[in-house]
Amino acid sequence: MRYVSTRGGMPPQPFTSILIEGLAPDGGLVVPDRYPRLTTQDLARMRHLGYQDLAFEILSRYIDDIAPADLKSIIARTYTVATFGSEEITPLATLEPGLHLLRLANGPTLAFKDIALQLLGNLFEHVLAKEGATLNILGATSGDTGSSAEYAMRGKRGISVFMLSPRGRMTAFQTAQMYALSEPNIFNIAIEGVFDDCQDIVKKIAGDREFKRRWRLGAVNSINWARVAAQVVYYFKAYFAATRNEEEAVAFAVPSGNFGNILAGHVARQMGLPIRRLIVATNENDVLDEFFRTGRYMARDFAKVVATSSPSMDISKASNFERLVFDLADRDPATVLALWDQLDREGGFDVSGTPLAAKLRTSSFVSGRSTHADRITTIRSIAEKHRVVVDPHTADGIKVGLANREPGVPLICVETALPVKFAQTIAEALGREPERPRAYIGLEELPQRCAVLGVDADAVKAYIAEHALA
Repeated sequence: MRYVSTRGGMPPQPFTSILIEGLAPDGGLVVPDRYPRLTTQDLARMRHLGYQDLAFEILSRYIDDIAPADLKSIIARTYTVATFGSEEITPLATLEPGLHLLRLANGPTLAFKDIALQLLGNLFEHVLAKEGATLNILGATSGDTGSSAEYAMRGKRGISVFMLSPRGRMTAFQTAQMYALSEPNIFNIAIEGVFDDCQDIVKKIAGDREFKRRWRLGAVNSINWARVAAQVVYYFKAYFAATRNEEEAVAFAVPSGNFGNILAGHVARQMGLPIRRLIVATNENDVLDEFFRTGRYMARDFAKVVATSSPSMDISKASNFERLVFDLADRDPATVLALWDQLDREGGFDVSGTPLAAKLRTSSFVSGRSTHADRITTIRSIAEKHRVVVDPHTADGIKVGLANREPGVPLICVETALPVKFAQTIAEALGREPERPRAYIGLEELPQRCAVLGVDADAVKAYIAEHALA
């Protein structure tokens, strides 16, 4: 397996060469040069595997330059009962016949991103130990990636984390999860802007090859291919749990901000998993919904990004979207280059009436939009009907999933986080705050620390240079 750039300017590379890099040198995103195809017989053989063995079956197809015994050991250390609460790791809860909830938020930070980032931390540590090297991780978060990355990397030898977040745009719980960490290798930077500003700073710094080389910068955002690959595993796990044989197809409803989670579903489908529909759920920041409905993709500036009660989806530039467009364009980097040049110059592009739009119409994607009123209604309805409390992002996914549900096709709604992270919205919906795990009692009262900077890549670079591992 070799990896290339969506923009065509990177020679094919093995997995360990792209693991730490994030963006490709040409500013594109790293993708595998092909998707491994699984037969019906392969799927039947995998159906009854435990999570660790299933993860090895999937990941070893993308990671073939780490010795199989080492990869198995890394996976075994990552996906444990102690870390995720059960041997299933990602259990499937049936709400009613044909309607399921994929429980992904049982990791240490109570968010689905733990599934990939716990693996990423162990992969980083393995590769760095082999090289005798250090790594300074630069990332951006809209709420959950930051804490998941920091919990996965804290205390790791030879690794420091610099995490950008939009000041005042996360919940009190999300903020405290990050800013209350006291480990000396964790650095939180609150940016006076929105998540897209944080993400743009990360991309700009990553595009400075000399600075990136000097400080050995790596990425943990979903621009990192290893995160996407790790998430592919639970699509297989959920499919096997919701079906009886390999002839059945399913649909997944996925709350979407940066498009990494549902992109993993797309990859699973490209590998041969029988997914009939991938249902993209957005909140009021509905750039992706507009694209899937019309073919028009228009990013929004600071003033037009709405602060919502599902804040991890308050994003108008979905990084992983570029990987999907690359596939829709028959993996033609020239098409991607032209579209992203137009995005930079004009703030968007429109593919309606083009061959790419025709490919979009025949893809498995459908989409929909959820509002604050919708998520309040959905949280209340799911609690009353099924005695399950879901977080606001998961509620967005359920609402849009049910609106696009097909008779006879099992619908799997993908959980984003535990509701305790969004207590104010849960209290509005149910008249009570959600149950809080014992380890998180009093979290918001702990001392917090972060640096506050403006929307200024040079200021962030200066901060990194002052605090980074040499």
